Amino acid sequence: MAEAAGPYRQQDIRGRPVTGTIARPDVGHDIRSTTFSGAARQGWWTTRGFAVLAVLAALIPMLWPAIPPLTDVPGHIGRYRILADAGTGPLAQHYDVRWALIGNLGVDLLVMALHPLLDVEPAARLVIGLIPAMTVAAMLWVAYEAHGRIPAMAGFALPLAYSYPFQLGFVNFCLGAAMALAGLALWIRLARTHPIWVRMVMLTPYAGLTWLCHSFGWAMLGLFVIGAEWSLRMRRGEPWIEAAFAAGLMALPMAWPLLIMIGSGGDRLAGDTGKWFRWSAKAQWLVSMLRERWKAYDIAGVVLIVCAVWTAIRSPSMRFIGVLGIPALSGLITFVMLPLMFQGGAGVDMRMLPYAAALAVLAIRIEPDHDALARRAAAIGAAFFAVRIATTTIAFILFSQGQSRALEALNAIPRAAAVLVLVNEPNMTSWFNPRLTHIAGLAVARREAFDNEQWALAGQQLIHPRHPDAAPFDRDPSQIVHPPGTEDQTIDFDKAIRAFDRCTFQRVWTIGFPVGRAQSADLVPIWSDGRSAVYSVAFDHAGCLSKGPLRR
Repeated sequence: MAEAAGPYRQQDIRGRPVTGTIARPDVGHDIRSTTFSGAARQGWWTTRGFAVLAVLAALIPMLWPAIPPLTDVPGHIGRYRILADAGTGPLAQHYDVRWALIGNLGVDLLVMALHPLLDVEPAARLVIGLIPAMTVAAMLWVAYEAHGRIPAMAGFALPLAYSYPFQLGFVNFCLGAAMALAGLALWIRLARTHPIWVRMVMLTPYAGLTWLCHSFGWAMLGLFVIGAEWSLRMRRGEPWIEAAFAAGLMALPMAWPLLIMIGSGGDRLAGDTGKWFRWSAKAQWLVSMLRERWKAYDIAGVVLIVCAVWTAIRSPSMRFIGVLGIPALSGLITFVMLPLMFQGGAGVDMRMLPYAAALAVLAIRIEPDHDALARRAAAIGAAFFAVRIATTTIAFILFSQGQSRALEALNAIPRAAAVLVLVNEPNMTSWFNPRLTHIAGLAVARREAFDNEQWALAGQQLIHPRHPDAAPFDRDPSQIVHPPGTEDQTIDFDKAIRAFDRCTFQRVWTIGFPVGRAQSADLVPIWSDGRSAVYSVAFDHAGCLSKGPLRR
């Protein structure tokens, strides 16, 4: 492709003045062929200072809580303790660790690497606390590589670093998603600076690392890279079918983790797949992109992002650059096509949406000679990001306080005990969630207990419970009690109290249910705070002594 050139003078992301001509042979005429003027060349949002402040701001909500107040994180911390103590101590009586190479190990491996220096809780806090900042840095990097500077609209995308998948505590996936965005940025950069073979050589091992973090993050990386390469080739004048085929071939070496997945056997693909085209659920995911604590406020943030994209579609002063716009569109189409459940993973379609939306925003370019519009857009976007960071900080403090109150129950749980956990879980349609679904994971981490909230899907986790008599109350989601009569309902509270194995469990911990709600003659209340309760299992007979490893 012939070089696109034009005179310009601007500050780059390092804050240094740059003069000369644009020479970006592989990126495309729609990205780097514009004469920069006014706000576009000197705007504060294009500087290194803005990028650094944005990344640092993304750290703020994670600084106060001792445990990241994300729904699944306490359960993950419990798993990290099991992995760290694999084969030793009381946890070896409860859980078997079967080491394997799986696409769901990102934070796990980092926490294990830090474990000689830090215990699992501070190590998890450090690693998970960095994920939003990594995501913001990756967003700014990919925008810079595509536009040649940070675009004025970037601020509207940055709050999506704290999107719903992160709020749910899908930390391995969110780490993989950050790597997918960074991988896209690297691909675009190499497209203008190195031959094709360099891209393929560098991205092939990078794809493996992304898969190791999370298999769906790896799939996103491939999807985004194919979309970007497709755009680059069409800008060079290749027919769209040939360009799409060539882009797929270029990304093919990045698909090598499929060999691991296929060679691992059938149990590596365990779990249900289904619930296709649930339009009500997809509408819920759309308005939930920034779901946190306050429904009207969170939805208003999504509306602002949608309005920014719609304005760019309608305005002659704005346009979408293809190298990010096509990956964004590919992501949105994938969101529509994916099922709600995939190989046992829930909300798989939802995970794609915020990152595709972020790319759509980052693809927006304000045309030259519209400096006032660029300044207004940058100011509104930065203010939006700042306000969201402030309210997320407040929300996390409140969530953390609620979790700390719930953890007072640990004083009533003996070390190495087996605990049946039942959590009063709101409907998915209920916006506010106290994030106690997996709070009992900290009983595993701090009390070396066995509970029924740990994940144990074959091929997706390394740990396996060692209490077969406790089934089905030996793994997630047997701890979740949804309101009766709802589609989400999986466990009936009263049936669980009647049916759980007394030879396995010594304690029952009901979260969100007042004392006395568990009605059984062999359950003796020993702790309550008015919202939750812990019961001792009084039932015993000689036959249980040989089955329960802790009933000595």
